[in-house]
Amino acid sequence: MPSHVDSRSAFSLVGTVLKYISVPFAVPLVAALWYGEDPLPFVAAILVTLGVGAGLERLHPDPDLGHREGFLLVGATWLAVPLVGTIPYLVAGEGTVAQPVYALFESMSGFTTTGATVLGDISVERHGYAMMLYRQLTQWLGGMGIVVLMVAILPELSVGGAQLIKEEAPGFELERLKPRITSTARVLWTIYAGATVLAAAVYYGLHLVGVADEMTLYNAVAHALTTMPTGGFSPEARSAEVFSPAIQWAMILFMIVAGTNFALLWHALDGEPGELFGDSEFRTYLTALGGVGTLIAALLFTGTGIDVTPDRVAPIVGAIEPALRQAVFQVVAIVTTTGYASMDFNAWSAPAQTILLFAMFLGGSVGSAAGGIKIVRWYVIYRLVDREVYTTVHPEAVRPIRVSGSVVEEDTVKGLVGFTLLFLLLFAFSTVLLYLDTLRTAELTLNGLEAMSVTMATLGNIGPGFGPVGPMDSYAKFSAAGKLYMVFLMWIGRLEIISVLVLLTPTFWRR
Repeated sequence: MPSHVDSRSAFSLVGTVLKYISVPFAVPLVAALWYGEDPLPFVAAILVTLGVGAGLERLHPDPDLGHREGFLLVGATWLAVPLVGTIPYLVAGEGTVAQPVYALFESMSGFTTTGATVLGDISVERHGYAMMLYRQLTQWLGGMGIVVLMVAILPELSVGGAQLIKEEAPGFELERLKPRITSTARVLWTIYAGATVLAAAVYYGLHLVGVADEMTLYNAVAHALTTMPTGGFSPEARSAEVFSPAIQWAMILFMIVAGTNFALLWHALDGEPGELFGDSEFRTYLTALGGVGTLIAALLFTGTGIDVTPDRVAPIVGAIEPALRQAVFQVVAIVTTTGYASMDFNAWSAPAQTILLFAMFLGGSVGSAAGGIKIVRWYVIYRLVDREVYTTVHPEAVRPIRVSGSVVEEDTVKGLVGFTLLFLLLFAFSTVLLYLDTLRTAELTLNGLEAMSVTMATLGNIGPGFGPVGPMDSYAKFSAAGKLYMVFLMWIGRLEIISVLVLLTPTFWRR
């Protein structure tokens, strides 16, 4: 039976996307020339990406983007871009990422803003300023969404732009901030880029006033590029731990902003702050951050949240500010799926780690740069359970579910619940699969909590987990098969499962 999907049109547009994605590769190329480093990895990336893009474009001179082609375009784009993203790592030939599977893991982790790493030595001394900046840049490009960016700049995607954005970031219907979808995409990227510039300015400003010695201009730019996309890559081996408390509090603020619905931020900037604080999801988001953060802060303050007390964590016990800062930082980093670390939470006790694992399931706001299940889904599920309890007592009652005063359609409710159940099923299956895979690897052992954290860290695009994949460690010890499966989890997690699963069903390809 002939295919109903015009794959030539979809892949032709993937080629167009690749041609434009080659342009940002010039940023690390300029950095390489500035710092006197080898520019070949980035020259090669630009040439190959341009060549592959131009070749794919020739598949169809006048591509027509229908509903099914939109699914294929989004899924293929999020595979193609990380694939070409491996080129600088492979050409440079430095460290573990010189191997293809490792390079693909690092690239997929970057573009999906997961933040998990297989680098054995994270430092500019080993990999160079340009390569570490490239690693940061991959997260910035993926944060607001590659397809959203392309809708903003490519007129050929304007007709199906709303569908493409919805498939790249499923959830509630996209709120049109402007009459045209291309203008809405530009607004979103303008806010995103503006917040990135502001973050870099604040970070470096704290350095200039003398309260953040380690936050050089390079570090300020590098960390701004991974704060706003909720990515978490850092050119510093010990992440945010090396920075002063002032920088850590600033990072907390920008991570919260990055995990907030950007449409709400637009309304606030447009003179309607009531839209932000009147939003049910935003209030629930802040409540979750405050509640979980306070609980862990209490555990750290009393000492029951720390298993061991080496010199670097001992000052937390009995000290209000350090305990509060470390707890809030880690909770915000995990809930927003940023994945930075202000300390090694492998030193935390099992109860504190269990609470942090719970936080991994929350996720940021819909319409933000954050990954995970998303707060709004849990809010709707809570309202659904509340309604079921009420209508059990009052069967004649009609109680529609509302979010911020607006009624949520029953089909949307079913979709949100269905996604959450599917996410949890995939999480359970993948946890068992990855745990069994580690049994084949003599150098790697995981307990139950650590195995769950590995799956959630990759499927939820969070980054660090517990044990051997803690915030100061890497995923390098997993088998090649395990790494490739986690690449799949990062890909499917970034597109929130459904957009990828439809491509894997036979009915998608048949009439």
